[in-house]
Amino acid sequence: MEKLVESLMYSSRWILAPIYFGLSLVLLALGIKFFQEIIHVIPQLLSMKDTDLILVSLTLVDIALVGGLLVMVMFSGYENFVSRIDVADEQEKLGWLGKVDSGSLKNKVAASIVAISSIHLLKVFMNVEKTTSENLMWYVLIHMTFVASAFAMGYLDKITRVNH
Repeated sequence: MEKLVESLMYSSRWILAPIYFGLSLVLLALGIKFFQEIIHVIPQLLSMKDTDLILVSLTLVDIALVGGLLVMVMFSGYENFVSRIDVADEQEKLGWLGKVDSGSLKNKVAASIVAISSIHLLKVFMNVEKTTSENLMWYVLIHMTFVASAFAMGYLDKITRVNH
């Protein structure tokens, strides 16, 4: 009975596979939004103010960072919790594939969230005249919470790696 329960529990990790595949659909949606934004900006490019172009650029960088985060979570999560990804020798293999454990994945996700939050905060500062001081305070406070959390997670990870 114990062997059966353990076998079922171990096999249940495959429930995560469709979830990671679902993230690839989100990645596709981000790609569509990225190019939709570019197509939207092209007719306005010559009449656009510099700050507006910078805001569009920041939005595109934001989408790219979120896309990279999704790829990292999809592949690392799948490899850590479901199964190894076997890539044929003739295909390009990502250099970090198979090297990111769940602890370092957590830290990379936290760092990515801080980067994404930084870009969002920069966009808010670029449009500061449209933002109330109370909203600005909340944006900064939320961003600093992300920064402090990422720092604390990295520090705790460093402490636990040294002690083991």
